[in-house]
Amino acid sequence: MTDTDLTNDDMQVHRAGASKAITGPAEWFTGRVRIDRIFTAPAPARVGVAVVNFEPGARTNWHTHPLGQALLVTDGVGWTQCEGGPKTEIRSGDLIWCNCGRRHWHGATDTTAMQHVAINEFLDGKPVDWLEPVTDEVYLAGPVKKD
Repeated sequence: MTDTDLTNDDMQVHRAGASKAITGPAEWFTGRVRIDRIFTAPAPARVGVAVVNFEPGARTNWHTHPLGQALLVTDGVGWTQCEGGPKTEIRSGDLIWCNCGRRHWHGATDTTAMQHVAINEFLDGKPVDWLEPVTDEVYLAGPVKKD
């Protein structure tokens, strides 16, 4: 069995576990993060999908997406925040849409791990613009908005 089994000219099956997980780079994340890059569509499509696992206390840097991002939380509890807005709790089953060009961060809470599926579109070959780390002061600031 190969990483990608071509069923026909119209469909590809990408086997679970076929792509090697990577450690989230310190230039993009604080804390322990594992990224499983699941799929990057061939051109002319421009979508990519990854499963991201955050240990307690782990989070992204501030960042933006030129075409937005969808996050589907699949396990645990986390926090997300757009710059200038409230820190919001996110839980398994929640879908988060991060607007195009809006500075934001997301990750686990300080006590609970969190996993999400990230779906991004590439613009000029780039799905994200990474910025500075989220400080502990910002990360731990309250209160947390619970919907």
